[in-house]
Amino acid sequence: MRQRLERGEAAALGELYDRYASLVHGLANRVLDDERAADAVTREVFARVWENPSAYDPGQGPVRTWLSELTRDLAVRRLHARGAAELLRDGADPADPAAREELQEKVREAAVAARADYIVTSMPASLRAALNLAYHHRRDYRGAAADLGVTEVEIRRRMRLGLQLLATAHAVTTPEPLPDAGSTPGGAA
Repeated sequence: MRQRLERGEAAALGELYDRYASLVHGLANRVLDDERAADAVTREVFARVWENPSAYDPGQGPVRTWLSELTRDLAVRRLHARGAAELLRDGADPADPAAREELQEKVREAAVAARADYIVTSMPASLRAALNLAYHHRRDYRGAAADLGVTEVEIRRRMRLGLQLLATAHAVTTPEPLPDAGSTPGGAA
């Protein structure tokens, strides 16, 4: 796919878009909670892929992960810019440490939630099913094991692994800080 994109094959971009646009849009919307902004981030992600397909390094992981990280980064920048603009509009001083900290916390929470969504949708169906039965349907180990037709030992293993994967959502890198007062926020608003 990368080679086809580097050769300028528009069909390759179309295939990539068909396969991953819903993931990209969903993650952007999870961070921004705004359909129009998520649409804009989705367009920007695929524009960046088209402009620089060699930015993807297969040695760093699958395309899905790369697109998710790119989406998260762009959405977080947009959220920062929007938050800084809201602070200014509300008459708050963007240089005020309390206002900056509040915005940073909102951005961090959105980034963690988006990462958790990505982790859940990416995990194997067997892990997702075990977690779904435990947390959404309130099944204990015995009930979940019976529902899935596996042993209690296996269901415990699946739940433990699923929870370990979800725990990594909090390991999201800290979003870039807000620009200092007087400078313009980075990214599109």
